[in-house]
Amino acid sequence: MSSEATRKPTLSVTSGLSRNAVIIRLEGELDVNVLPLLREHLRPVWDLPPRPFLILDLGELSFCDSMGMNELVGVLQRCEAQGTRLLLGGVQGVVARVLSITGLRNAFEVFTRLDDALRLAVVTP
Repeated sequence: MSSEATRKPTLSVTSGLSRNAVIIRLEGELDVNVLPLLREHLRPVWDLPPRPFLILDLGELSFCDSMGMNELVGVLQRCEAQGTRLLLGGVQGVVARVLSITGLRNAFEVFTRLDDALRLAVVTP
């Protein structure tokens, strides 16, 4: 068995609520190995009454592979279906490059600073 197959997930997921938003912070690596962890964490979010915003804080994400990007697209589609705006906050470095290279930067509402995404969620009624 290879070390890739046996390595532990390298993603930490935490969440919080505000009046208008669910905020989910991803820290570490978003790759095919950790998608079940992310999906498990998102499951209760989909069960909540929809909020106007879902903010993904990607500021501490150090890696994202194609399957991770695909999962973000799936989250975007789910948000659109329920009338929730998905905001990506803290998008810098590797995540910004991957979004640009794949052409997905324009598909998402992207904020370099998490504070800017949070501010939008607070001021939007």
